[in-house]
Amino acid sequence: ASDSNREQVAALLGEALSNGQLSHEEYSERLDTLYQAKTVGELDVLTHDLQVDRRRPAATPVSYHPDATSEPESVVAVFGGAVRKGRWRVRRRTKALAVFGGVQFDLTSAEFEAKEVEITVNAIFGGAEIIVPEGVELRCHGTGIFGGFDVQNGPDIDPSAPVVVVRGLALFGGVSGRAGRRRGR
Repeated sequence: ASDSNREQVAALLGEALSNGQLSHEEYSERLDTLYQAKTVGELDVLTHDLQVDRRRPAATPVSYHPDATSEPESVVAVFGGAVRKGRWRVRRRTKALAVFGGVQFDLTSAEFEAKEVEITVNAIFGGAEIIVPEGVELRCHGTGIFGGFDVQNGPDIDPSAPVVVVRGLALFGGVSGRAGRRRGR
């Protein structure tokens, strides 16, 4: 169970308390159990008997600035490496070139400029790793020639969160994408 899963269930329990479905004692007991739960199944048990709106989207796991506009960003790693991590703004379009080198994009603490951002990676005898916050969807439109793209989504996709589209070419190289935990949680 992720922190965003717990936040969703806590909100549902609070709604049930406010509309009289739970007493203060029941709410306290379920809240204690909530923070000890390890799986999503354990969380579902806490709300299975309540009449609440479960379709509410999860809290957005990222900072999002849809009004910002900028030029595409370019990151180059030739016989070396390049890393983007910490608090930084992910532009609508980012281009990366890794030739006998590696590039890492850690988006777990980043701010997104748009609902959909595109990262184009050309990895020639090199590689790239893309780490997104929990809830962010990864889409892969890359081509591997004697190389490959391994882009995997996390277990919970938040429909209100940005989408990261990974494009490009992996020629004798590799590009990977995965969900990571947001820092500070």
